[in-house]
Amino acid sequence: MTDFAGTAATRRALSLFSAMTLAPVALFLFGAACGGWAAPLSLIFIAVMVAALDRFAALAAPLVPEAEEFPAAQALCVVLAVLHLLLLPWLIWRLSQPDPSLSTGARLALFAGFALWLGQVSNSNAHELIHRDSRFLRGLGVLLYSTIGYGHHASAHRLVHHRYVASDSDPNTARRGEGFWRYLLRVWPAEYRAGRAAEAALRAGASSPYRIYAAITLATAALSLALGGARGVLIWAGLAAYAQVQLLLSDYVQHYGLRRARQPDGRLEPIGPQHSWDAPAWASSALMLNAPRHADHHANPRRAYPGLLLPEGGLRLPYSLPVMAVLALMPPLWFRVMHRHLPR
Repeated sequence: MTDFAGTAATRRALSLFSAMTLAPVALFLFGAACGGWAAPLSLIFIAVMVAALDRFAALAAPLVPEAEEFPAAQALCVVLAVLHLLLLPWLIWRLSQPDPSLSTGARLALFAGFALWLGQVSNSNAHELIHRDSRFLRGLGVLLYSTIGYGHHASAHRLVHHRYVASDSDPNTARRGEGFWRYLLRVWPAEYRAGRAAEAALRAGASSPYRIYAAITLATAALSLALGGARGVLIWAGLAAYAQVQLLLSDYVQHYGLRRARQPDGRLEPIGPQHSWDAPAWASSALMLNAPRHADHHANPRRAYPGLLLPEGGLRLPYSLPVMAVLALMPPLWFRVMHRHLPR
């Protein structure tokens, strides 16, 4: 009976993940087909509806550790990856072609809605995939990051961020008092260099995966050119930049102002729940494959997304992760909100 109940809970949890991640895709395709009033539906779902569900719907977030072994959890990651690889070139083609049925407003709404899906759903999925043991799944995560021009994150995140998080040796950990826009200018090149150095040290002269990242990015740009000419390249570059900013917003928010102490031997203290900001909101957590349950991810990097927990005594963001990311775009407001919550 216990096993049956556990399986039922797992199925319900995975149904929630599937519904939240796939609903924007269905709305996006409907909007692209109909245009007009339907075009912004995907944008409204991600930007408005998810925040409303987080705030007002009294639904308990699923806590099902056994779900990480459930095959459907991995299958959803593959489905989301395939959708990314199909929809990205399709949207570039669709928006770059003259079509009187799509007004300028409809095109902007479709662009923004898909860019949010790339940044919040597909980025979270790529993050999940690069932590899997399967070589195929890790490669799929690298492919997703590389199509938005950020392949080096697959190296820097695993080899640098997870090792040095909440210290000055991790470029992706935001310092107290560092605004997001200053952080953005600092992190992109610093993360690139840190990941490249870590790969060089690990491989000792062997071929660097950075060549693969660059090749995939250039191939995506070339495909965009073939599909839509110069306009297609600009659309791809805009989507990629939008997705990259959202990725860095997540890193900024989830470790802002936190630091690990040095032990007497000079090593960093073990990573703990006090070194990451968690967000318990259920709808955005489901949309982002539990990425807001960040402390448990750092404690257990290979734990699959349905099994991530909210540790007791951990740090909690005052609002959901997407809402905090919006606040981070306005540094004075961000400081006013977050500095009340920072541990001394």
